[in-house]
Amino acid sequence: MTTSNTTTNSGKNSYIIPITVIGVLFFIFGFITWLNGTLIPFLKISCELNNVQAYFVTLAFYIAYFVMAPPSTIVLHKVGFKNGMALGLFIIALGSLVFIPAALTRTFALFLTGLFIQGTGLALLQTASNPYVIVIGPRESAAKRIAIMGICNKVAGALSPLILGAVILNQNTKDVVEQLKTITGAERIPMLDSLAHKVIVPYIIIAIALTLLSIALRFIHLPDVDTDSEEEAAASNGTHKTAWWQFPHLWIGFVTLFLYVGAEVIAGDTIILYGLSQGIELDTARTFTTFTLLSMVLGYIIGIIAIPKFISQSKALAVSAVLGVIFSLAAILSSGLTSVAFVALLGLANAIMWPAIFPLSIADLGRFTKAGSALLIMGIAGGALIPLAYGKLVEMIGNQQAYWILLPIYFFILYFAVSGHKIRK
Repeated sequence: MTTSNTTTNSGKNSYIIPITVIGVLFFIFGFITWLNGTLIPFLKISCELNNVQAYFVTLAFYIAYFVMAPPSTIVLHKVGFKNGMALGLFIIALGSLVFIPAALTRTFALFLTGLFIQGTGLALLQTASNPYVIVIGPRESAAKRIAIMGICNKVAGALSPLILGAVILNQNTKDVVEQLKTITGAERIPMLDSLAHKVIVPYIIIAIALTLLSIALRFIHLPDVDTDSEEEAAASNGTHKTAWWQFPHLWIGFVTLFLYVGAEVIAGDTIILYGLSQGIELDTARTFTTFTLLSMVLGYIIGIIAIPKFISQSKALAVSAVLGVIFSLAAILSSGLTSVAFVALLGLANAIMWPAIFPLSIADLGRFTKAGSALLIMGIAGGALIPLAYGKLVEMIGNQQAYWILLPIYFFILYFAVSGHKIRK
């Protein structure tokens, strides 16, 4: 992949600032995204939802990626990577502010609106930052760079449920839940309203922080990367494609990413409710998303060490898929804290999947890299639909048996790792 003369001439030192900036952005991705794991049980209580309704949180958040990724490509072509990232941060801040009227009126539809707006901003950020990380350095070490970004992402994700959980799923919330079991009618309303108001201050803080970061990003120098001039590189590989939709491995990668994101969201966002279904106390269960994300951090560290020195991106993806099958079966066949632990270990299996699927899917796209990236970002919609299917299965067969949905997902990821990413005709 070709980069600008600025990047080439300044050597390794030119990577420090852009990688640091992108690392901060990935931290933000993780912090905002994995707040959903805490919001799902919180909104289920405060808005009195059933299991399927509760997972509309993930639907509203992740469907924005599918809807807004194509417009994001148009925006990036017009304003460039850096300005697109700054705009994405500002849009997320706007979505956070919607939580204020949502909480004041305890209106679930407004919460979903705020989540959709946040997802829109993240779609723009991800469409810009993921290919940027890939093309700013050598292709063979792309998975390693994305793994570093993944650590930033998942460390933030591990912190966010602890921070938000301490505010909105604390002992007071537990006491309110117990009181609600014995109270009916109009007496419930002020208690539920008071509970919903707990999210106002955290999301005001998030909105202010993101707005300041958006302004700061406009004044930070980031080297340009030229993906539009890569047509010759793609042609030299014998592709001679005239449109982005002519790459079969990109479409297979899209399906793979769609399924993977669904599996990742299930592992992180269902584990609290699953722990509660296993009879574990709320004070303990509210920390479970953090363990899923910490296991992902461990997986990223392994990936940074091993890829590509000891194992290729595709082989690492295959191993991860096999681990996903093993841990899913173990979670289904065990019980209690042991079963919850295997759900958390799915984070380890999932860690290297995004860093491997993304570069394998956009390999040899040349000047179609931005369009291919947008298609892959649309695949994040898997986080909207697959957890919703899990929620429906929970209603039918229970929390634990619903994890059977993960098995075909990991088998398809294994197929992509072994042969799907090689298909060019």
